[in-house]
Amino acid sequence: MSDGSVDLKADARARAYSIPLEDYHIADPALFQADAMWPYFERMRKEDPVHYSKGDEEIGPYWSITRYNDIMTVDTTHQIFSSDAHLGGITIRDFDEDFVLPMFIAMDQPKHDIQRKTVSPIVSPPNLAKLEGIIRERVCQILDTLPIEEPFDWVDRVSIELTTQMLATLFNFPWEERRKLTRWSDVATASPESGIVESEDARRAELLECLGYFTNLWNERVNQTEPGSDLISMLAHGEATRDMPPFEYLGNVILLIVGGNDTTRNSITGGLYALSQNPQEEAKLRADPSLIPNMVSEIIRWQTPLAHMRRTALEDFELAGKTIKKGDKVVMWYVSGNRDDTVIENADAFIIDRPQARRHLSFGFGIHRCVGNRLAEMQLKIVWEEVLKRFPRIEVLEEPKRVYSTFVKGYERMMVRIPERV
Repeated sequence: MSDGSVDLKADARARAYSIPLEDYHIADPALFQADAMWPYFERMRKEDPVHYSKGDEEIGPYWSITRYNDIMTVDTTHQIFSSDAHLGGITIRDFDEDFVLPMFIAMDQPKHDIQRKTVSPIVSPPNLAKLEGIIRERVCQILDTLPIEEPFDWVDRVSIELTTQMLATLFNFPWEERRKLTRWSDVATASPESGIVESEDARRAELLECLGYFTNLWNERVNQTEPGSDLISMLAHGEATRDMPPFEYLGNVILLIVGGNDTTRNSITGGLYALSQNPQEEAKLRADPSLIPNMVSEIIRWQTPLAHMRRTALEDFELAGKTIKKGDKVVMWYVSGNRDDTVIENADAFIIDRPQARRHLSFGFGIHRCVGNRLAEMQLKIVWEEVLKRFPRIEVLEEPKRVYSTFVKGYERMMVRIPERV
């Protein structure tokens, strides 16, 4: 963590309560990288839960929806709150007009449902049952190669490696080149200030390289007489997707990469970090491993791997006494809704046996609810089952380095040490 972010966190509460609400601009990635956004959201939930911000030159004005029930209202009123990529899409930062990447999460009805149904068989219960053995085998291989009594980066060795292996399997992607998927996932959500890409032009160039690579895979599979069961084959042979224009194909590929990578990867890291901060919860877990499924839901709530989703109002709408105007940008802060203690008791605490732990916002609600939520939960469950069998303790050695983003709430690095193996 940089000195600047330490300072941001150290005086976050004082600053959050001293700045006039009308001057709030919560969509500052530096706040998220410093993990310093919490008191700002706390104040908005209390004093102005549907908050209008002037924003900045890049983002422009936007509404912040910070309470659980108001977020649910926006998320489930898809007739009024649009996800359409051509209206700006699903992140607070608009697509550039000449580089719009339509994807089914950034589409409205009926096209959204038709495209979503094309890929949803990959996470059907029978397919998940098939994948479970593969995931467990991979998790065991990864954990069995971790060093003992030697510091290493948990993000790279465990979180990224497992999720990238999983993505390579779902896409039937060349195994030895699987880290390209990690890179494209990082680039897709990066801004030039993040240090991941040098400029917007460099970002576009890498995404076009991704399109070229996936176009070759499409061309290999589109002519197969027996379509494969991987995601690219599903898109290439699906009635609703086989004639997609290139940017729509790239959009859907990016959606599946980010959805399958960033969320699970950051929950795997976030879970270990949460347990390290709450030793009483780790003791509870080790005493009763049957708590793992419930803990997985609590990890996903507590981490909230995607901090927000954005919509655009198609008509005027009244919410919590405020009038959202047609054309306004509306940001649902899942990260805030998951800490709303008027709905979730003691919401800032990490409690692995929390009642109704699945009652969180991290997967979204309504037609855009995360298509891969069961797969994500299964990966996390298996990770923790296998960790408990092997390691009596995993020490987090320092505060993790967080991602510079208001969209992906995640980790770049977290150094750990495993003192001994069972």
